[in-house]
Amino acid sequence: MTSKAERTTAFIIEKVAPVFNKQGYIGTSMSDLTEVTGLTKGAIYGNFENKESLALAAFEHLSSKLLAAIDDRLTGGGHTLDILFRLTDFYRHYDEFTAPMGGCPILNVGVDAQYNNRHLLGAARETLRTIEGKIALVLENGVNKGEIKLPVPPLQFAKQMFTMIQGAISMATISGDRKYLLNTIAYLEVLMKREMNI
Repeated sequence: MTSKAERTTAFIIEKVAPVFNKQGYIGTSMSDLTEVTGLTKGAIYGNFENKESLALAAFEHLSSKLLAAIDDRLTGGGHTLDILFRLTDFYRHYDEFTAPMGGCPILNVGVDAQYNNRHLLGAARETLRTIEGKIALVLENGVNKGEIKLPVPPLQFAKQMFTMIQGAISMATISGDRKYLLNTIAYLEVLMKREMNI
């Protein structure tokens, strides 16, 4: 059973995570945080050392949700291409998944923190590397089982895949046109079939 303090901490993180994700570290004020939580500044900072620790906890919360959703697609049986297509299908609807979060946490926090918070930037980079590693593991297992072939090492292919996905997310977000995402995912699936089929 969780304590009252743990429940309060979880409540704060849940409420402030989309605010930090949408408005950025610098752009989020203490009044934004008190407004969204309904708590006083003292009550918030009774649970967190400072704004940075709260922002990091908020990012980790969103990152954990994203990684869990990706794990759901990458685990389970099936041919390697089927597993990868479950992932691309997830990203085909990524804007719907991230809407309650305030958008893509990797994109938002990674760009926002680039020049103002190295700890948040480091956390975003770590999440990015984790996702690339998860994709690379699926690819490596597929090669080892003889289900797919790759023109380059698994991690390099995973990085290129994720670059295309994350680039499409960026373009769809900036332009407000989800066709960037849909068309890139469709092309990526064609590319995977062509490049990987034995």
